[in-house]
Amino acid sequence: VLVDFWTYSCINCLRTLPYIKAWAEKYRDQGLVVIGVHAPEFAFERDTDNVTKAMKELGINYPVAVDNDYKIWRAFDNQYWPAHYFADAQGRIRYHHFGEGDYAESERVIQQLLREAGAAKVEDSLITADAQGVQLATDMSEVQSPETYVGYQRAEHFVPETSRVPNAISSYRVAPQLALNDWSLEGQWNVAAERATASAAASRIVYRFHARDLHLVLGPGADGKPVRFKVLIDGKAPGDAHGTDVAPDGSGRVTEQRLYQLIRQSGAVKDRTFSIEFLDPGVSAYAFTFG
Repeated sequence: VLVDFWTYSCINCLRTLPYIKAWAEKYRDQGLVVIGVHAPEFAFERDTDNVTKAMKELGINYPVAVDNDYKIWRAFDNQYWPAHYFADAQGRIRYHHFGEGDYAESERVIQQLLREAGAAKVEDSLITADAQGVQLATDMSEVQSPETYVGYQRAEHFVPETSRVPNAISSYRVAPQLALNDWSLEGQWNVAAERATASAAASRIVYRFHARDLHLVLGPGADGKPVRFKVLIDGKAPGDAHGTDVAPDGSGRVTEQRLYQLIRQSGAVKDRTFSIEFLDPGVSAYAFTFG
């Protein structure tokens, strides 16, 4: 049995899914059981309808337990997204892996445990994962920007720090100088514990980053209406550096609560300044992730 702890807005989880799905398909008839455990990071990920929709869009066909109360998480004494636990036919956990990578080693463990369980004709070959879009792996040595939360509870590198007003609508201005991994708000925002909500049109977030890809977890307003946005990189439309959720001219829409890929660059990676302006009020921003 392979138990996969994940949550659907986590970029690291999304990049492991092509491997998990391929293992589930390849080894199902030889006795492998894959079980997902969806442990939410943000409040909107507790909505079973959201999880079900994400599973369909991601092509997940194996069963997924919704662990909103973290009971399974605590039973495994788990602390990570994603986390993979491999149990043998007697139910003993024989191997675990946290985060991305080491896929060949993990698949070798599956093959070994299946052979121990009596499976016949377990192949020695390894799968080739079909990773596209946001699921495409990156060279982590190029990533110098960390996951960054927008809500005040876990926010880091927000500047100017003294300008932040928790749990109240306030006016913000972008700091005149941003060092690497600094970020600022501009316009009307209500900064809560796990998210910041724009209360007026033309509100912006600006982030100085170093990575190939930039993602931002976003959701529309309470009325569910799409929120239009405009992305710039170093003050210009992204062009060929646009992500899967952005047009070359930088335009896009927030239509649901999920991770949005806003920048995907080719060529050399260097420090860049990212800006996203929301043309309509109501959007909620949760966290930046990079790849």
